[in-house]
Amino acid sequence: MTDSYRIGEAAKALGVRVETLRRWEREGKLATDRTAGGQRQVSAGEVARLLAERGGQQSIAAGSARNRFPGVITEIKTDKLSATVEIQAGTHRVLAFITREAVDQLGLEVGMEAVATVKATSVMVNLPE
Repeated sequence: MTDSYRIGEAAKALGVRVETLRRWEREGKLATDRTAGGQRQVSAGEVARLLAERGGQQSIAAGSARNRFPGVITEIKTDKLSATVEIQAGTHRVLAFITREAVDQLGLEVGMEAVATVKATSVMVNLPE
């Protein structure tokens, strides 16, 4: 997992069209980088910032839990048995305490899209479809 998204991936994560991101770039609302081949890339931090500003509106996988927060993983801290995963989900910063095994099995990495699912007093981490 890299620290950036191709422009099409960023558009999908934000629920907008590529043309919208190009317009935002022209208007100075979005910072992009270019690859050696000239393709636009959007940093994971920019995607998280825009999700926070826009409220993180995007479709998510079906499930029974009511409180689901799609966003971008901004930090992962692990030790031998446990892990904390921070997700910037719109205007919400959600911190999940899960097992290190779950982080490894899900292949969680900073910059990856994820869904924080809050049910009672625990937070579960799911990946969008």
